[in-house]
Amino acid sequence: MRVAPTVTLTSEERSELSRIVASRLSSVRLSLRARMILLAAEGLQNKEIAERLGVDRLQVARWRKRYLEHRLSGIERDLPRGAPPVKVDVARLVELTTQSKPEAMTHWSTRRMAAELGVSAASVSRHWRKHGLKPHLLRGFKVSRDPHFVEKLEDIVGLYMSPPEHALVLCVDEKSQVQALDRTQPGLPLKKGRAETMTHDYKRNGTTTLFAALNVLDGQVIGQCQQRHTHVEWLKFLKKIDRQTPRDKALHLIADNYATHKHPVVQAWLDKHPRIHMHFTPTSASWLNMVERFFRDITTQRLRRGVFTSVPELIQAIEGYIDHHNTHPKPFIWTKTARDILQKVIRANSHLSSKQNATLH
Repeated sequence: MRVAPTVTLTSEERSELSRIVASRLSSVRLSLRARMILLAAEGLQNKEIAERLGVDRLQVARWRKRYLEHRLSGIERDLPRGAPPVKVDVARLVELTTQSKPEAMTHWSTRRMAAELGVSAASVSRHWRKHGLKPHLLRGFKVSRDPHFVEKLEDIVGLYMSPPEHALVLCVDEKSQVQALDRTQPGLPLKKGRAETMTHDYKRNGTTTLFAALNVLDGQVIGQCQQRHTHVEWLKFLKKIDRQTPRDKALHLIADNYATHKHPVVQAWLDKHPRIHMHFTPTSASWLNMVERFFRDITTQRLRRGVFTSVPELIQAIEGYIDHHNTHPKPFIWTKTARDILQKVIRANSHLSSKQNATLH
């Protein structure tokens, strides 16, 4: 017959356990456990105590053992459930995320990093958020190598932040090869519990080129769709801008370095219209042209998910969007100074130079 370990109590311990049993302030669980220990100290076996108190024998054995190991503190509270929490080596987590890549892969995922560190994916995600790490994202960039970058930057940002008096500042560009895409099968509309559907394949029904001029002051847009985007179409659009703007205002047009914008025929026409002043963005710096922001809006809000069975239908949709935009225009506000932008470019060039030197060595 298995005999339970003997429990021997000092007078102080017996008095404390008796006080717990008698007190109305003691929890039911603690009072029951104290009664188990007092009966065990009287020499009763676990089975006898269990029968007397109406509990399971294993429960009595568990609390007898804990009291022998930790005395009163062993029965005052339950042991924590589940496995003990695993501490994350945050320094190693950040180092692995920023300084290394998983084998045969380009970037870490939460589960891959969790397996590497032996922690949960939720812990990895929590610490990535805390440290602002997003290895699943990739952002493109291009630092301009234009030798006149500083002069062009200061010129254009100056127009945005301190526009000249009695003049209009227009950001002009063309969005070329806008496709009239039709889907091969009709999609399903949005409904509760289901997203809108659209086939991944499509039919091409031709293209058009959108020429647009964004008024920096009020956000109004002058638009025109044309079949091509040569200097002929560009000149045609310049003439439209000239017609639709007040004659008593000088025009400062911000455009990119596309060869069409500097064609000799265009230059000859500009010489005959001295109120129009051209300002060209640096090479690889089209982000300086605020009309690109309008192109993003029309792409995401009207073109990307649109279905067009013909080019005229596409042109009608573009013109309708511009008309709607002009009913309640909202200008884009430029906030960065030329100095702020230049400091970022200098830092980028510094990092690129250090990377290139490290590669050479």
